[in-house]
Amino acid sequence: MARQGMLDIAITYIRSWDFWVWFGFLAQACFFGRFAVQWWATERARRVVIPGAFWWFSLIGGVLILIYSIVRQDIVFIAGSALALVIYARNTYFHHHGEHRRELPDAEREAT
Repeated sequence: MARQGMLDIAITYIRSWDFWVWFGFLAQACFFGRFAVQWWATERARRVVIPGAFWWFSLIGGVLILIYSIVRQDIVFIAGSALALVIYARNTYFHHHGEHRRELPDAEREAT
């Protein structure tokens, strides 16, 4: 009996979610996708790899989270998302333009 009551409460709660709650989940899923892509690429290469898709997922997920934060008027997430987007955009630009392929000095290469 208690189990059914908890299930009813959960279903009622989920049904009360509006568009923006679902949008927020989509934003988080997109942002999480970057970790899945990075893990998969690292497993395939058998070394730590950060593929271009990681930065694209970061950028797209970050934009969606920023939109969600603005709609929810959450200044903490607005500030964090906006600042992080600068880094994601910069790294996406470098990756797209091939500047990430420059040769590292030997000491840096050994450290990575």
